[in-house]
Parts: sequence; C-alpha cells; structure tokens
Amino acid sequence: MLSLGAVWEDWRRTEEVPMRRWYVPLTVLGLGGISAFLLSERGRTKLRAISKRFQQAPDRLLELNDSLQGELDRIQDALDRVAETLDPRPEAGH
Repeated sequence: MLSLGAVWEDWRRTEEVPMRRWYVPLTVLGLGGISAFLLSERGRTKLRAISKRFQQAPDRLLELNDSLQGELDRIQDALDRVAETLDPRPEAGH
C-alpha cells in the first residue's frame, strides 16, 4: 500500500516536468506580444503619454506634499487643542 505522501510526491514530479517545457515558449510569446504592441503606432502613443506623465510627476508630487503637510498641521493643531482640554491644570500650592 502506498502512502499518501508518496503518491503526492509522484504526482508533483509528473506535473512539474511538462510545465517546465512551457516556460521559455510562453516567455518568448509574451515578450513578442509586448514588443509588437510597443512598435505599433498605438503603443508608441501610449509610451509618449506615459513619458509625459513621468515628466509631470515631480510637480504633482510637490503639490501633493504641500497639501498633505497642511492637512497634517491641521490635525496636529486639533490634537493639541484636545490635549489642552484633557490636561488637568495644576493648582497653586499643591
């Protein structure tokens, strides 16, 4: 009688071998498809649009940074006001 572990190992070995044969052809097919798209007019248009977005990214990141910093400052002010209302005032003489 075969154990379940032995059957599993035998099944895994038979499944791995056929799949390995497909790695290179599928990779070549995928890269070929991507290359064909990028060489087409539509692909070049997409690449130009992506390039333009990357060139605008620093300006947009600076704007985002400024707005996030302002929001963090407002949150900090609100937390400071809450802390002041919760902080017990020390009494004179104690």
